[in-house]
Amino acid sequence: MDANSFKKRLNDGELLLGTHLTAPNPKLAALCCQANIDFLWIDTEHDPYASESLGLVPVLARQSGVAPVVRVAWNDPALIKKAYDVGAVAVMVPQIETAEEAARAVEYAFYPPKGNRGVAPNWPTLAGVNTTEVIKSVNEKTALILQIESVKAYENLDEIASVPGIDALFVGPMDLSATLGIVTEVHDPAVQKIMRDVPFRLEGTGIATGTTLPDVDDVRCKIEWGYRFINVGDPVNYGIETLNHHLETLR
Repeated sequence: MDANSFKKRLNDGELLLGTHLTAPNPKLAALCCQANIDFLWIDTEHDPYASESLGLVPVLARQSGVAPVVRVAWNDPALIKKAYDVGAVAVMVPQIETAEEAARAVEYAFYPPKGNRGVAPNWPTLAGVNTTEVIKSVNEKTALILQIESVKAYENLDEIASVPGIDALFVGPMDLSATLGIVTEVHDPAVQKIMRDVPFRLEGTGIATGTTLPDVDDVRCKIEWGYRFINVGDPVNYGIETLNHHLETLR
């Protein structure tokens, strides 16, 4: 896959599956990209690093045909700009709750006239591609993913979805459970009811619905519900589970 086709595939309703890079390590990133993933989710919200720590990881993913998706820590123009400039094909912005916040994220994500992001990407030089050509086509290839993680965001879903420039809305099960007063109970019927309703309400808007889940049966369920952008666990946790199983067997 050409990483630059990620936005088109997302807009076309294709099923895109990725996994979580637990540390910005080039070897770990390369191993993840050797799997049959469409995107590599690089988290700078909860993991203890920011865009300056990512180095060549987003470029490495691009060169492997995998779309680097960077989750920033907040809806902040400096964080969003740096994530794209270091090589993100898509940026995920957490805890969007209103149409006004969504509109600000769009403004921060795109170059004029669509947005107001400053123009000076550094990843093209690292990747050995023409910077001018990248700049001229970047708005067509830049993807923006906003996270819906609260009851308030769910109540404002229609208004948020009406903001031009959003490619996907990502339902965060854990934060959603917290705002419902049942933190960690992500399989509670109240959480699942909202998760089932979001793709139904986004149908026909051109906006994909996303989420993150470690369990394959849960992922299958969400695909049936209409989710098309899904982070499938992370390889480190899967590896530890397998290692523990092998150790228990051997002992």
